[in-house]
Amino acid sequence: MDSYAQGSTATALIEQTIGDFFDAMAQRHPEREALVSRHQGQRYTYRELHAKVSQFASALLRTGLQPGDRIGIWSHNNVEWVLMQLATAKVGLVLVNINPAYRTAEAEYALNKVGCKALVAMPSFKTSDYLGMLRELAPELEQCEPGQLAARRLPFLRRVVWIDAPGQGQEQSGMQRFSELLATGDANDPQVAQVQAGLKNTDPINIQFTSGTTGFPKGATLTHRNILNNGFFIGECMKLTPEDRLCIPVPLYHCFGMVLGNLACITHGSAIVYPNDGFDALTVLETVQAEKCTGLHGVPTMFIAELDHPRFAEFDLSSLRTGIMAGTACPIEVMRRVVDQMHLSEITIAYGMTETSPVSCQSDTATPLERRVTTVGQVQPHLEIKIVDPVTGETVPRGQSGEFCTRGYSVMHGYWGDEEKTREAIDAEGWMHTGDLATMDEQGYVNIVGRIKDMVIRGGENIYPREIEEFLYRHPKVQDVQVVGVPDEKYGEELCAWIIAKPGALVTEDDIREFCKGQIAHYKVPRYIRFVDAFPMTVTGKIQKFAIRDEMKKLLGLSEAKTA
Repeated sequence: MDSYAQGSTATALIEQTIGDFFDAMAQRHPEREALVSRHQGQRYTYRELHAKVSQFASALLRTGLQPGDRIGIWSHNNVEWVLMQLATAKVGLVLVNINPAYRTAEAEYALNKVGCKALVAMPSFKTSDYLGMLRELAPELEQCEPGQLAARRLPFLRRVVWIDAPGQGQEQSGMQRFSELLATGDANDPQVAQVQAGLKNTDPINIQFTSGTTGFPKGATLTHRNILNNGFFIGECMKLTPEDRLCIPVPLYHCFGMVLGNLACITHGSAIVYPNDGFDALTVLETVQAEKCTGLHGVPTMFIAELDHPRFAEFDLSSLRTGIMAGTACPIEVMRRVVDQMHLSEITIAYGMTETSPVSCQSDTATPLERRVTTVGQVQPHLEIKIVDPVTGETVPRGQSGEFCTRGYSVMHGYWGDEEKTREAIDAEGWMHTGDLATMDEQGYVNIVGRIKDMVIRGGENIYPREIEEFLYRHPKVQDVQVVGVPDEKYGEELCAWIIAKPGALVTEDDIREFCKGQIAHYKVPRYIRFVDAFPMTVTGKIQKFAIRDEMKKLLGLSEAKTA
């Protein structure tokens, strides 16, 4: 049997725009809670949120922005982010997510690559001074009226809006307060309805930059149809209803918060709950208890931080039922602890990438636990998936590893302004090539075994670092681990493990080798073991294996084996 599967088509795709769908949901559940922002002390019902969104959509149109124009959001999680997400969709503006970890050069690249005409930014966060970075890029702000910017380094940008607490903070020359911009709108503006009626669900609505571990980030361009349907079917997998309250500590600038969080809730009449603007394990635990959240999202490191928090046992998490663990490989041990200790009996795992809106596989709440913790589930509705030989392009038999490809409504519109890169990613038949190595079992469950470029070949043996990482996670003193290949004269490549020990735990290289003895094949035991405090990461929290590899090469004085 070939590694090919097609999702169910029993439930039809949504063919409305996000604006039309949200209007209908607000009419259906006007008095249900839609949004709670704990750190801002704000709460909105669907009726109240709808009025605010309509008012903000009107304000955006009144600045002269037109459907198809790009507007950036450079902020952590807050109410303003949601207003931006829904209001831009309502009037056909393309929302450009700018990562809050970006610095001046990255922000300049992103704003100019897609030609943002306006930008909404939070003033600062921890060590990031966003308005300061903008003044550095556009000193012309000092001299201009809000909305009249003409900056040499940011030639497309006209308007900068800063997220304020109304009545607080100093005025910013050349910039407009968010509260002031909002006040210029009218929730019953007929122009909003007129513009909204002219939109198509295949119009681009969102640009998200993929954190390339190499080269410049690419702007994956997504439509209403892409992300509205993906959000809906993700929520279906979690069995969301209007009774559910989803705690979202993952960032909105990334698909995880924006689609798997916000849109999964909005398509089911559920409540969105933000514990904080940045991640903090204690705030998450407090929020779940206080708001009686039924769902919780996170990447594995977040769940680990919550489980290992010294005050974990103080909190009542019995309201929890479901959620999603995703973002990177989900260690089986962590999944088990989350189910046993956090009441997340129906937690699901999702797999995807920004370019596919993002989810293409997800486990269901009913998936048997063993399968739920060891796979990324089955194909999502209305999508096709296949696993192909990376060299020949032929579909491989079930159980054999190859490159994961997907096709269907979820595949992005393309990379903004980059036809060549789009053609490299999406083939002539519409298949998105992910660069991920995967296997598919007899029942169609998919397992991600690594990245094509992470695979280590030692003395002719193909080794998947993921498998060794999963094994080392079981060591009682290991908190996190990354395995990479480093050059070796004899074998071509050797394995190297970087390990973060649990707080207060003492563990040696010999302990790790002893733990491996007789448990995994000798060639899979890492030759080099190093204990570290942290891993090098991209700004979206993806671990940069190439940086670990480069540092080890320097440390060991190794060079790549030259091939003829």
